[in-house]
Amino acid sequence: MAETLHFDDAPAGMPPEGWTLTMTGKGQPKWTVEAEPSAPSKPNVLKQSGRATFPVAIKNGTTVRDGFVEVKFKAVTGSEDRAAGLIWRAKDADNYYVVRANALEDNVVLYKTIKGVRTSLGIVGRKGGYGVDTPVTSGQWHALRCDFAGSRFKVTYDGQPIFEVEDATIANAGMIGLWTKADSVTLFDDLAYGEIR
Repeated sequence: MAETLHFDDAPAGMPPEGWTLTMTGKGQPKWTVEAEPSAPSKPNVLKQSGRATFPVAIKNGTTVRDGFVEVKFKAVTGSEDRAAGLIWRAKDADNYYVVRANALEDNVVLYKTIKGVRTSLGIVGRKGGYGVDTPVTSGQWHALRCDFAGSRFKVTYDGQPIFEVEDATIANAGMIGLWTKADSVTLFDDLAYGEIR
């Protein structure tokens, strides 16, 4: 049971239907479907171009406990931040897991957000540190994926498994979604998700 969203059936310039377009924290996120010549699946992408603590787009009606979520993204601009993230097991805009790639920091980090407070999670088999350093080039499409089952989360970036995290804070099924930070302008396409039965 997997589904892929291409954002091609929505009119450009409009927010996509069937989503809760919101944020964690404060600000004014702006999620719109836009025509994009470089889109992995033409013609459209989902673009976040507003500014908020953490702009969040949650897909209504999704409920996955054990499964996967994957997206293609392009970090376009952002002076404070230039990030693209995937959300899973979301209860609402203040409670979820998120893995994000950051083009200003060149790293991928997995966090839990509980009651609006974000905390980075340690990597299995390593003491300390903050995510994994890896090149996240601005203006290019990349792929980010997380496979999650029970308390184990496996992160894949551009087709390469890069780390695993163990955490049992949010055990129940929840919604999937997309995430950015601060003034990031980010494009998303081919959002895929599904359950492991």
